[in-house]
Amino acid sequence: MDVRFAGIDAARGLAIVGMLWAHTAADGTRQSLADGRSAVLFATLAGCSIGLLTGGGRPRTGRGRRDALVSVAVRGVVLVALGLGLWTLGTPVAVVLDTYGVLFLLLLPLVFAPVPVVAAVGALAAVAGPLLVDAVGEDLQTPFTPERLLHLPAEWLVTGYYPGVVFAAYLCAGLVVARADLARRRTLLAMVVGGAGTSAVGYGGALVAGFDASAHANTTAEVLGSGGLAVAVVGALELLCSSPATGAAARTVLAPLVAAGRMPLTIYTGQLFVLAIWLLTPAAGTPPWIESWPLLVGLTTASLLFALVWQRFVGRGPLEGMLGALAKPRQRARA
Repeated sequence: MDVRFAGIDAARGLAIVGMLWAHTAADGTRQSLADGRSAVLFATLAGCSIGLLTGGGRPRTGRGRRDALVSVAVRGVVLVALGLGLWTLGTPVAVVLDTYGVLFLLLLPLVFAPVPVVAAVGALAAVAGPLLVDAVGEDLQTPFTPERLLHLPAEWLVTGYYPGVVFAAYLCAGLVVARADLARRRTLLAMVVGGAGTSAVGYGGALVAGFDASAHANTTAEVLGSGGLAVAVVGALELLCSSPATGAAARTVLAPLVAAGRMPLTIYTGQLFVLAIWLLTPAAGTPPWIESWPLLVGLTTASLLFALVWQRFVGRGPLEGMLGALAKPRQRARA
């Protein structure tokens, strides 16, 4: 990413911590603000990242545009491969990276499309996507077996925990706000107000009309509720971190989240490896569980401290560095 937005990074760090909470919080607390919504926030930020990577409010042109598309495509392929590898660890976690990688690839035709077109596709995904998921039905089984390889396209697009036909709405929303220029205060204020209003419509409508807007419901009500909330959170955090009045204090307070948000692949992957090891220990119980307050607190603290120390003394996260190197072959060739 060419431009560093501390608030965007803080939101990404919050999404990573939220996913960890959803995975490991003690039984009875799983349906929380984090469950499901952290994945939605992460997906919205993926759209923002694609937008910033390709020029933000001033989309790249010429050879820079072609290089940017190659970079997005390579990142998508790597995310698919990494996600599939993480599935083989056998943790009871619905790995999200492979679906995000597929969405990166599917979004390629829209990366430099006019903003109204991207918004229209996002709106279509928000309305038609849930209808398709409901018509086909869901298969939310997490154990990964070789036989499931044949069903992966269907899982990525319709039947999985993160159906692409629905999650495309979140990536499109992130791309739209990135094209509106996240460096503009007006854009951030619109994100906070518009996102909060959209969330109120989604959750309020569900409450009044009896629609399902719960985590992983993949309904239009959930898309509006959780997607609007994600946009509002991103806008609010970036507004706090970029404001002359609050920026310095916000960046200091949010430094652990900012650091984690700058190496999301490393932290997410590391957490899943730790969970896989945990399941092999007596502390996981019989049958083995990952719902544990000590595990949640310890892994969250360790993740944030690692991110802070690594960023301070090394810089870019290890997986982020490797991904960046793989995604920029043209730049190296011209150097």
